[in-house]
Amino acid sequence: MTEQLYDTERDQVEKAVLVSLLTGGKSKADASARESMAELEQLADTAGLVVLDNIVQVRPSVDPAYFVGKGKAAEIRDRLRELDAQVAVFDQELSGAQVRNLERELDAKIIDRTQFILDIFAQRARTKEGKLQVELAQLSYLLPRLSGHGQQLSRTGGGIGTRGPGETKLETDRRHIRRRIAELKAEIAEVARQRQLLRERRKKTGGFQVSLVGYTNAGKSTLLRQLTGADTLVENRLFATLDPLSRSMKLPDGKEVVVSDTVGFIRRLPHTLVAAFRATLEEVCEADLVLHVVDSASPYRDEQMRVVEQVLEELDAHRKERLVVFNKTDLLSPEQADMLVWEGDYVRVSAYNADDLERLKQAVQSKLETNDMVFRVPAARGDVIALLYRTGRVLEQEADGDELVVRVRMERADYLQRSRLLAPFLQEQQVENSKRKGEAGE
Repeated sequence: MTEQLYDTERDQVEKAVLVSLLTGGKSKADASARESMAELEQLADTAGLVVLDNIVQVRPSVDPAYFVGKGKAAEIRDRLRELDAQVAVFDQELSGAQVRNLERELDAKIIDRTQFILDIFAQRARTKEGKLQVELAQLSYLLPRLSGHGQQLSRTGGGIGTRGPGETKLETDRRHIRRRIAELKAEIAEVARQRQLLRERRKKTGGFQVSLVGYTNAGKSTLLRQLTGADTLVENRLFATLDPLSRSMKLPDGKEVVVSDTVGFIRRLPHTLVAAFRATLEEVCEADLVLHVVDSASPYRDEQMRVVEQVLEELDAHRKERLVVFNKTDLLSPEQADMLVWEGDYVRVSAYNADDLERLKQAVQSKLETNDMVFRVPAARGDVIALLYRTGRVLEQEADGDELVVRVRMERADYLQRSRLLAPFLQEQQVENSKRKGEAGE
């Protein structure tokens, strides 16, 4: 009798089939579907799944019971059995009823895109703050779908409280989750309060705050490490790091600024995650300068930039002073690199090129340079006029009816730190700004 040997590590890896639904006509959505499925494969790799097949269904509309339709669900079931796969990952968000029906029909674990991203965040979170935020997002996602998660219900973890007289298990679960959500919100509120104190302390010392934002895997952590010497995790995977990190960077003129990394964005980023990570993402809202890092070698670069812009708008940070950083230019030909342009300030870099990093620092430094600004202030707003005199050097002041037109020369950093109060009165900037349109440093 021969002994049968098992590769334990291989046998424990979950095998998956990816499923996507196209509505509104195949030709219209084909390119978008390929892009989205390619990203879903990257997410699967990050999560440690082995992808065995991609299945795309085209329908005029979503099937309310089985999402892809009962006939297609039967085909997926047969394919799962043929491949000996245990997981079906859907590229869209499913309702609780759809999850329940698909579990019963496919006899497999059903995961939708939102839950998939939440699971990856749960794997990647390292700090206490990150774990709190991920748990809040998971529970917020689960609560309205509790009745639809059938055999996956045990994945919510232990610790369910004792049932009261006449209560069902579902009601007990809901009560427990609502209580835990309230606890998490209180803890995260305390984290936000502590962060706000740190930010206020930095502002009092005159510190200039720079935030790195961008699509996941755009190279933000690599840039932070190369610019500041920070010991950060760098991996060619989506969401390689979730926890915020701030480090000091010295500019060419000797000034120091604080650079903060943030969690990467992704298309259809779950709203529960945006809400849960608001304490972390507030770093972007409080920043004096936002560096939008772009993977210039990605075939989906333009779409990824749009996603970042949408999330910034959702955070009400889209009006922040911004510098677009086209990263990974070492992966492009010179001709391709020359085609990278932006309507505002931008710079093209490779994070591993010392000269490029120096140009990027020069571009950041240019945001600190002295600007001539014109403000139109109602004569009754003596507080604003006094602030202008304190903050910069008033070059000219003249009355225009009930308003004062004041021309002031001040450092960009000083303006940015007071922009919430001064921005409503700013009329124009006669600075290097008009000259800086185009690639910074050129």
